[in-house]
Amino acid sequence: MITLSRKRILAIDYGTKRIGLAKSDPFGSFVQPVGTFPPEKILTLIESLRQEGPFETIIVGYPLNSDGTRNRMTTVVDRFIGELEEAFPGIAIETVDEHGSSRRAEKLLIESGVGRKKRQRKGRLDSAAACLLLQNYLESAGRE
Repeated sequence: MITLSRKRILAIDYGTKRIGLAKSDPFGSFVQPVGTFPPEKILTLIESLRQEGPFETIIVGYPLNSDGTRNRMTTVVDRFIGELEEAFPGIAIETVDEHGSSRRAEKLLIESGVGRKKRQRKGRLDSAAACLLLQNYLESAGRE
């Protein structure tokens, strides 16, 4: 019997106050929001998500300026990626350009009919941005 399933992919929209998470199904076809969490709990949460099923890759939104140069948050995310690599040595960690992802996520929430009050709820945008990062990753040529 041939099994077509693969391991899932986890997407992280890193922020100093909140981190948005999204995950794929085992086939890499669908994106599911996981939620938004404080940075100090994120490694424990990822470990508990791994218990539900392994991850093939963790993608992390990488904050660059519009001209592609690094900024203050790039250094913060680099440190976080180091923590991920240490905590999960068997999982590939990739970065994806997150420039404009929050604006695109807000636009998506508006287009899907989410009211202003719900959009402004802390974390809603972070989780939507993680979903958008993962959806773009899955649709990219490298995933086909």
